[in-house]
Amino acid sequence: MRPIAHGVANTPVKKIRKAVLMLDSYFKISERGSSVAQEIRGGLVTFFTMAYIVALNPIILAYTPDANGQFLFGGAQPAPAMVAATTALVAGVLTILMGSIANYPLALATGLGLNTFVAVGIASQMSWAAAMGLVVLEGLIILVLVLTGFRVAVFKAVPPQIKIAISVGIGLFIALIGLVDAGFVRRTASGPVPVGLGVNGNLVGWPTVVFVFGTLLIVALMVRKVKGAILIGIGAATVLAIVIQRMFNIAPNFTPGNPPTVVDGGWQLGVPSVPKEVVAVPEFDFTGQFDLLGAFSVDNVSLIAAILLLFTLLLSDFFDTVGTVTAIGHEAGLADKDGNVDNIQKILIVDSIAAAAGGATGISSNTSYIESASGVGEGARTGLASVVTGIAFLLTTFLAPLVAIIPYEAATPALIIVGFLMMSQIKNIDWDDMGIGVPAFLTIILMPFTYNISVGIGAGFITHVVIRLVQGRGKEVHPLMYLVSGLFMIYFLSSPINSWLG
Repeated sequence: MRPIAHGVANTPVKKIRKAVLMLDSYFKISERGSSVAQEIRGGLVTFFTMAYIVALNPIILAYTPDANGQFLFGGAQPAPAMVAATTALVAGVLTILMGSIANYPLALATGLGLNTFVAVGIASQMSWAAAMGLVVLEGLIILVLVLTGFRVAVFKAVPPQIKIAISVGIGLFIALIGLVDAGFVRRTASGPVPVGLGVNGNLVGWPTVVFVFGTLLIVALMVRKVKGAILIGIGAATVLAIVIQRMFNIAPNFTPGNPPTVVDGGWQLGVPSVPKEVVAVPEFDFTGQFDLLGAFSVDNVSLIAAILLLFTLLLSDFFDTVGTVTAIGHEAGLADKDGNVDNIQKILIVDSIAAAAGGATGISSNTSYIESASGVGEGARTGLASVVTGIAFLLTTFLAPLVAIIPYEAATPALIIVGFLMMSQIKNIDWDDMGIGVPAFLTIILMPFTYNISVGIGAGFITHVVIRLVQGRGKEVHPLMYLVSGLFMIYFLSSPINSWLG
């Protein structure tokens, strides 16, 4: 038998090795203590943790009529499939940009909270095109603030220990998101207690079993130091959910056009049954989805009211991202001793473009997702993980039926685990310094209590400035902190200001 030529036999292997080396060099994978396999796992975990937005965004946007009674993309009829496909497409493109340009393990998609505000708070007063025009305008303004260096300067002006508090607060926030989305914690139907355990203080339904199983499995795998613990947990919980659904045929907790309701034992979002088809051809329509200055020519919306709507969007987007980038940087070990991260300018540029792109494509402002921390918890340290997440989103435009089988209850255990990991940073806060301790405390508790990252940041900034002034240490506060705290005061008082000027 003739021997196989050494060079020919190794050609495919050499090509693979060369590709791996190129990826390693471009994304600095080894330099950051990671590996290609680790980045792929992290990217997939991030995707599975935030893929719910493809199903949830249509529920929020597609079924809400604007002031003229028209539906987004659909005119007289809702168009949820088009909203879902566009949500996945834009998230995929922007997340790949974040990974390839900024080299940061951060994924982007339509911002939760912001999309509700756009639908309920803005589109109810004007056309969808005018509402999305405000979103585009907000993104362009933030981009200018980044290019002029203002946004980066604000990021660096925040005291390091306040940045740690932001990270810890976001950890508690995403843990609460996980508990609520899984139905483990729910709003109470009546009485003085706003939230409680399950339904009437009791855990009910097989979906809750899926959530508990997934959480305990991930914990057990992490204790045993098993690689891919979070990804394995999500996969195993999904399989269990499919089996349970096949056995008991459990009804969902939601109907199209309405958020999940308090029903005994229903799935919170998405029924984990095996789909009849795996591939679906997506439809897109990007024409006429935004009118850049349309909000300023609406008869029933004053100029001041339109400006305040724009300001609310601007401030929320601006500081949500600051908090998210800070938290990811601390968790991934990519932040220096002052809490600053490399490539912050590029990160914020991509994020600003994302806000404008979301409005231009009609699916609301796209922003950095704190669920990216789940991928970081799985080991993601570079932008390669974001590229993987982005590719998965692009595939989702065709594979939406397959992705839809993953219920909240199978994906949200990752948020609980990551919340624990981020909470561990609390030991680095100087609680003996009132100027740090009180702002840190308010930042940490108000994020989950108000379900809003910006509210926690704003309360922390304002109290830090006030306490330092009372202590006679006002000179220690960066001038930008005074400016930003003043803007936050306007943000918090926007409703009475609007009524007064009304």
